Order: sequence, then C-alpha cells, then structure tokens
Amino acid sequence: MPAEIGYLAAQSSKTIQRQLMPKKIFILLPDGVGLRNFAFSNFYKIGLEKKFDITYWNNTPFDLTSLGFNEIKIKNAKSDPFTDSYKNARKHIELNLNKKADNDAVYDAYRFPLSYKNVKAAIKSYFARFLIEFYNSEKGLKKIREKMKVRESKTEFYQHCLETLQKEKPDFVFCTNQRPVLAIPSIEAAKALKIPTGTFIFSWDNLPKATMVVETDYYFVWSEHMKAELKKYYPYIQENQIFVVGTPQFESHFDEGIIVDKETFFKNHQLDFNKKYICYSGDDITTCPDDPQYLSDVADAVRKINEEGNSLGILFRRCPVDFSARYDEVLGKNKDIIVPVSPIWEKIGSGWNTVLPTQDDVKLLVNTIFHTEMVINLGSSMVFDYACLKKPCAFLNYDVPNKLDSNWSVSKVYNFIHFRSMPNQNAVIWLNSADEIAAKIKDGLEKNETLESVQNWFEIINQQPPKAASERIWKSIETILTI
Repeated sequence: MPAEIGYLAAQSSKTIQRQLMPKKIFILLPDGVGLRNFAFSNFYKIGLEKKFDITYWNNTPFDLTSLGFNEIKIKNAKSDPFTDSYKNARKHIELNLNKKADNDAVYDAYRFPLSYKNVKAAIKSYFARFLIEFYNSEKGLKKIREKMKVRESKTEFYQHCLETLQKEKPDFVFCTNQRPVLAIPSIEAAKALKIPTGTFIFSWDNLPKATMVVETDYYFVWSEHMKAELKKYYPYIQENQIFVVGTPQFESHFDEGIIVDKETFFKNHQLDFNKKYICYSGDDITTCPDDPQYLSDVADAVRKINEEGNSLGILFRRCPVDFSARYDEVLGKNKDIIVPVSPIWEKIGSGWNTVLPTQDDVKLLVNTIFHTEMVINLGSSMVFDYACLKKPCAFLNYDVPNKLDSNWSVSKVYNFIHFRSMPNQNAVIWLNSADEIAAKIKDGLEKNETLESVQNWFEIINQQPPKAASERIWKSIETILTI
C-alpha cells in the first residue's frame, strides 16, 4: 500500500506540474498573409504577458527570430499533386450551391478561370472539372472535403508535421489563415494527436467567396456579422466552435508610439510641407484594370481645386502586390500633383502570395493615414483603416471611357456580398463621375459627413473596440484550453 500511495502522489505531483506549466501555443503561418496580424502587431507581446509559451510554426521565408520570437521553420512543405484540383472543385461546388440556395448570380463573380497554360495545369483543371460535375451536391461536397483531408494525410509533409507535434507537444495549434492547402497537413496531424486547433478568417470578404480550405475545431471571426456568415455557408460548424474577436490588422492605428511628426514624414517621402495630401489607394490589375485612369481623373480634379487657390497633393499608395509599370505615364504627367509612396513589402517569388508584408510597412501605413486628409479607392477595406482615425473615404463609382476590359465594371465590384453589410449609402463619399470628383473632395475635406455612418459600418464589420482584438483572441484561446 505505501508503494501505491507513493506512486499516486508522484503522478498527482506531475499532473499539478503540467497544469502549472505555461500552455504551449503553436501559431501556424502557412503563408505570409498572417504576418501583419500575428507577427507585426502586439499579438505576441500580449500572449507572453498572459504567460503563454508561444512558438511560430513558420512556412514563410521571414526570419521571426529577428523579432525575438521562437519559431520552428517548416521546410520542403509540399501538398498532394491533385489537392489543388480538389480545392478548385470544392470552391466551385460551394458557389454552385450558394447560388442555388440564395437565387443570386453574384456567386459567379467569385469564380476564377481554370488554368490550361501547360500540360500539368491542364490535367489538374480537367480533373477539377470532372470533380465539379460528379460531386455537385451537398453530399458530393462533403466527400470532396474528406478526400482533400485524406490525400493530404498521406503526404510526406503530413509525416513531418506529426513528428514535429509529437516532439513539441503544443496545447493548441492556431492557423492564421483559412485558405492555404499547405495548412491542411498541419491541422490534420494535430487532430490525429488530439491537439485542439483553430483558424482565423483572414479577411472581411472571404466567406462568401468560398475560400475555406482548412477545417479546425474552432473558428475566430471578426464580428457577429461574420459569425452569421460562417454559420450560413458552413452549417456543419456549431455555435460553440466560433469566437468573435475582431482582427489585429487595425490595432496599429491606435499605437501613438509609431507616429512620426509631420516634418519627418514629409521629408522622408519628398512631400511638399506647404500642401495637404489625400491618399489614392491603388488596386491590383484584376480588381481594377482601369486604376491608372482613375488616378489620372483624381489628379485632374486636384489640379482644378488648386487653381481655385488651394494647395493639395496626392499621396499614391499602390497595391502591395502590383509591381507593374501601368501607372508610369500618369505619374510622369502629374509629378507636381502625385507623390508615390510605395508599400514596403518584399517580393520573393512570381505569385501574388509570395509578396510579404514587413513591419516597416505597418508603420508606413499608419503614418500615411495620420498625415493625409482622406482616402480615395475602389471598394477597398482602407475605408476602415481611415475610419479608425475618423477620416473620410471616397469610393470611385463610375466606368471610364475606353475600358481596358469591356466585361469589367464598377457595378460588379459593389455588388459583391461584403458591400451589402453597409448600413446606408452615407458611409462613404460616392464619386459617380470624373466631373464631380473635385467638388466632392472639397466637401469631404470641409464637412466629413460620412463619419457617423462609416463608424456604424465599422462596428458591423469588426468587433469593437478594434484595438483589443489580440486580447480577445488570447482570452478565447484561454477559454478553449479549459474546455
């Protein structure tokens, strides 16, 4: 009996020790899109303050040890050759089902053409078309989802994930992005080892677009609005699996410590100290093929305003993944009006998802907002970035003559489902023609009549207060670990 009592006491002591040890959290970065939210924010710092043991499971080229973070590099991650076909099939079947359920053709606008650029791409695309045709139903969709997980669980990368998790023994795996197929093996390996998993829904427009790839135990969303979308599009996800947390991407806007004074900012970016500046936020070529013409129209409007005795300029921030020369002519003609201040992102490959944000760009964006009066763009979430600092946004809302793509129109953009969350049309300034841009810029700078409505919209889109998102995420993880 004394020996048994001694053994039980020792086991009890080990259990208590494990309970007192910091919970080990793996932050999975399957690609670079999560860097801004979860590496370049206060997320890591807040987690440490809450006594978590945090390790980044890092599939990006960015060296997180340079920031003082613990990391385990993912090397040679490779998915099953046909997972992309299953991913495309899943997306198209989801869109087919949503289109039928809602009787809404908008879902067709979320489709991208399958690629046939070479033999390998063509084989994958023909296989995807077969899957779409054969599994185009709720039951078929469920089979596609399961087949993706099964195939990825047979890869060499899955075995590496298992080995890493068995060695490190994390208490929770948090995926920063629901979209990459390379996250599937990591999540499935964690599930196999009974390690709870969660994923963050990356962007405000992702759920209607059928971008879900990973399936986790828990889901972290921006708002009650996004929670309702998640339950609508993925009814197999239960209420108790969803946590409303906001997004860390807006937190930096409230960090006064990264604001530089006007003299420094203007000098660093060759801005005219005697001018006030508005920001023109560019889009990628797919979203807005005519963006250079819109920038030209805004420059003409600013020139007209200045002819009336004002002193206004344009700070042009291009889309971070657009390295094209398509703006060169407009910029050359308007050097006296437009000053380009390019995002500080690093290009490490040819695809849009191989362009990585940097910590310096977080600071640049915050200072750009702080030192400009308003923003003009085509339907960008920059409306909320400027709302954080209580500054107005104008949305371009007309088609230019001689469009580069006759099938493209602004009406398609604003018909996207995420814009239907706008409580009323007064949340932004609508630029309905090139002729009215000048007058509406002046009104926006003088009156800012959109402030109340855009704040209401922001409250729908993102849990308030926006600066507490990381805190809410960590509290949610604490809750999960007690379940």
